[in-house]
Amino acid sequence: GILEKIRLYLIKKLLPHLEDRRKYHREFASSTSFHGVHNIVQTQSKTRKVLWLLVVVGCLAIAIWQICSRFIYYFSWPTTTTVVIQYVENVKFPAVTFCNLNRFQAHAVSNLKIIFLIWNIVSGVLQKFAVQDKYSQELNDFLLGNQNFSIKEFTKKNGFYLNSSTLLECEFFGKPCYPQDFEHVFTEYGNCFTFNHNDLPARKVSLSGRGLHLLFDVQQEQFTDEPALGYTDAGITFVTHSPKELPRFDGLGLLTPVGMHAQVAIRQLKSIIQEYPWGECKPDIKLQYHKIYSTNGCLQECKARYIQDWCGCLPFILPGNGTECDLLKFYNCVYPAVYDIEIKGLCTVGTHNSTCPAPCEEMDYPTTVTYSSFGGEKAIKYFSAKLKKSPEYIRQNLVRIDIKYHDLSYKITQQQKALTISELLADVGGQLGLFCGASMITIIELLEYIFTNFCWMCIFLLLKAPEMPQWNNPSQNQPTHKEKKKGIQEC
Repeated sequence: GILEKIRLYLIKKLLPHLEDRRKYHREFASSTSFHGVHNIVQTQSKTRKVLWLLVVVGCLAIAIWQICSRFIYYFSWPTTTTVVIQYVENVKFPAVTFCNLNRFQAHAVSNLKIIFLIWNIVSGVLQKFAVQDKYSQELNDFLLGNQNFSIKEFTKKNGFYLNSSTLLECEFFGKPCYPQDFEHVFTEYGNCFTFNHNDLPARKVSLSGRGLHLLFDVQQEQFTDEPALGYTDAGITFVTHSPKELPRFDGLGLLTPVGMHAQVAIRQLKSIIQEYPWGECKPDIKLQYHKIYSTNGCLQECKARYIQDWCGCLPFILPGNGTECDLLKFYNCVYPAVYDIEIKGLCTVGTHNSTCPAPCEEMDYPTTVTYSSFGGEKAIKYFSAKLKKSPEYIRQNLVRIDIKYHDLSYKITQQQKALTISELLADVGGQLGLFCGASMITIIELLEYIFTNFCWMCIFLLLKAPEMPQWNNPSQNQPTHKEKKKGIQEC
């Protein structure tokens, strides 16, 4: 029937004769571009056949070993780091945030020493702070008696301020600047002020050695702090950062004590990190309340989410939209929640599987600071007459800071893949070509040869399939007694 017709068609049309198949194998061995195989087939000497067989097998083994080693190296995700220094005609100036080391006005906290402790608790979401047991009772009494007290409004009103009396001189690249050119921001130092913040047009400098020139009056008589909590210095602390990022002090700020002149030379460093698995960054991570991704901004948003879930409110010092936490919530919920986040590692930084992995691109501003005493005798007399203050006041309150670029260049540190896909293919092709004389055409020839033999094997199996039930059926395969007798007579 139909099966018999299919068998006949396969035998006549698709399945070549045994001699044809042998001829195909010989022709393939003689004509393939895989070097050395034709020498094994065509040579008549058995010794030469064995030698060429050993050569071909040995070269093939070496090629496979080399290719495997390249694949193992590729899947170890190796990287290299390149450093490029690019010189330009002008370069963008960074944002600089300034804070007074004495955080509060003396008259406002003369009878409220607890304010220093409260602010440390509030800013504890940014910087670790442990409340000592000796302050606990005093703190509880104040919180119970002043439930409507707003530390945010108190700090903004009675903290450090920036006006013509505290900012005596301001000049950027030869042009005057004013207190209104600074933006207010809360940090662990209370009221701080950022120059060249993100809302302003980008400021550029086109000459090294010139930049931002400032003269501060810290007014030690007007502003004070609590030495028992570790705030024992007087002067200005500042940090340089990208205008699109928040300032991060946390022990990273530069300090300029009173009576000193700080010369700050900055450089621009751009770091580019590869995505996982070559590097530790994740390019698809976006922040909700920050324009660009940074680990500091991500860490703040992570803390804000956990605190808002646990306490039902949001600290004003963290980004986000939510009900502002009052003092009782800060002390009873937010402060323990921050401690819990630190202990359990709920907001981690660094690796690709952490909450806040490393950014794929990061702008940093390494600084070199040199100090000198502020003003000689003539300068002290000049400022004493100008400000109508004593020479001792000048030495104890004035701080001069000059911030400028070291040179008009920026450095790019880029992490790159040590082995790309194209380089891996080139390595594999080089090994095959060197040891086997093979190419992509050779691989296609081998695939065609394997596919042809596979088709012939499938045809053999299809031809045998209808006969299999007869082999396994004894009643059909074994002859009867009469058939045996007839067969013997015929024999």
